[in-house]
Amino acid sequence: MKVLEVQGLRKQYPSFLLEDVSFSMEAGRNMGLIGRNGAGKTTTLKSIFNLVHPDAGSIRLLGADMPAEERKIKQRIGFAGGAVDYYKRKKLREIVAVTKRFYENWDDEICRRYSTAFSLDDEKTPLQLSEGMRVKFSLMLALSHHAELLILDEPTSGLDPVSRAELLDTFLFLKEKGVSILFSTHITTDLEKCADDITYLAKGRLITSEPLAGYLSANAKKGNGASLEEIMVSVEKESLHEILAD
Repeated sequence: MKVLEVQGLRKQYPSFLLEDVSFSMEAGRNMGLIGRNGAGKTTTLKSIFNLVHPDAGSIRLLGADMPAEERKIKQRIGFAGGAVDYYKRKKLREIVAVTKRFYENWDDEICRRYSTAFSLDDEKTPLQLSEGMRVKFSLMLALSHHAELLILDEPTSGLDPVSRAELLDTFLFLKEKGVSILFSTHITTDLEKCADDITYLAKGRLITSEPLAGYLSANAKKGNGASLEEIMVSVEKESLHEILAD
C-alpha cells in the first residue's frame, strides 16, 4: 500500500522554483528527503501537509486526496517542522492541552511516555528550552495521536549525538510498529542508519527516488564514492560545473 503519492508537484517563488517533483512511499518504510539547503525539501514537505499551496500537482496520503480530504488525513498523520516556535511563553502542559483537542485519537499515556523518554519538563515554556529540547517537544506532539505516517522536517537538527541516536532508534521502533516516516535531513549518517529509501532534490528538481541501498550500490560502481555524503558532494560538484560551463 502506498501511504504517499506525489505527482507533478510545482511551486513558484520569486527566486526559487520547485518543478515536476514526483515520488511515492510504501507503507512501513522510512524515507529520507535529502538535498543541500535551498534544494526544496521544506517546500515539498509543507506542500504535502498543505501548509504551502502548490501551483500544480496532486498529493494523496493514505489513499485520500489532499487537500480535498485534509481534515480526515490530518487525523492519521503527524507533522513536525523543526523546533516548536509558537506559544513561547506558555507551559508545555498548556500547549499539550490545546493540541490534544484537535485529535480524535490523542493518547495521554503515549504522550506521557514520550515526554519522559525525551526528558521534557511540562512546567517549562518553549523559551526555557534549548533548540534540541524544542525539537523533541515538537516530535512528542506529532507522535501522541497514533499517526500512521510521520512527516518530519529536519527532526535531528539541534540534537546532541546521544539524543540523535535515541531518536533514530525511535524511528526504527516505530517502523516495527508499522508507522511510515518521511523526514528531511542534511545529516547523511542519519539516513544510513534508519532510511529504507531516499528522495533526492537539487535546485528544486528531483534527482532520484529509490531504495537507499540500490542508490549507494549504483553510484559506487560509477566511482562517485561509497558513502551517501561522498555521492552527494560528487553530484553537487557536477551540477556546479554545468552551471559554470553555460
